[in-house]
Amino acid sequence: MDANELNARIRGSLAILVDSADELRDLDQALGDGDLGITISAGSGAVIAALEDLPDDATPTDVARASAKAFANANPSTMAALVAGALLAGSRTWADRSDITVTDAQRFAAAAAASIAQRGKTQLGDKTIYDGLAAVADALADTGDDDAAAAADRAIAAAAYAVESTKDLQSRRGRASWLQERSIGIPDPGATALLRFVEAWKAASGRPVA
Repeated sequence: MDANELNARIRGSLAILVDSADELRDLDQALGDGDLGITISAGSGAVIAALEDLPDDATPTDVARASAKAFANANPSTMAALVAGALLAGSRTWADRSDITVTDAQRFAAAAAASIAQRGKTQLGDKTIYDGLAAVADALADTGDDDAAAAADRAIAAAAYAVESTKDLQSRRGRASWLQERSIGIPDPGATALLRFVEAWKAASGRPVA
């Protein structure tokens, strides 16, 4: 996948992702301050606009960096800052790449996960987006470069499993941690947002982008 294909695929995915804004808002209201739906909607719109303005000779790294800047600037939220930092960390793994393979995607996801773990001071089992992203990075490590469709399916399965697993966990980071045991039984909103994105990524395959 070259940079122009990557650009179009991201825009198509985000156009689908915004349909999940209400679901994410409701989950975040149960565990946090309820702004995740706005973060996703505003951030997606800003990224789509920024990528539309990129020149045809932009690199994959340019695409990732433009996405990070636009997402962060569209939102003052902690989640936006974490996601932007994760995208920037991932972009560094593509410094010399003109075409992105499944292996490149796995390296991006692993770097993004490490960024969120460090900046968010979180680890597996804390019930955050990190649980989902780490699972996706691990799933992509088991897929060959010649099977992007299988990689998408593995990513979705891993993210879905992570979301389901977070239901049984107590939130240990952010505003959700204030609920203590009352957070058990509700899936993590951030991990759910990641699942909706990887589902949208697959759905956007071959879909025309306006």
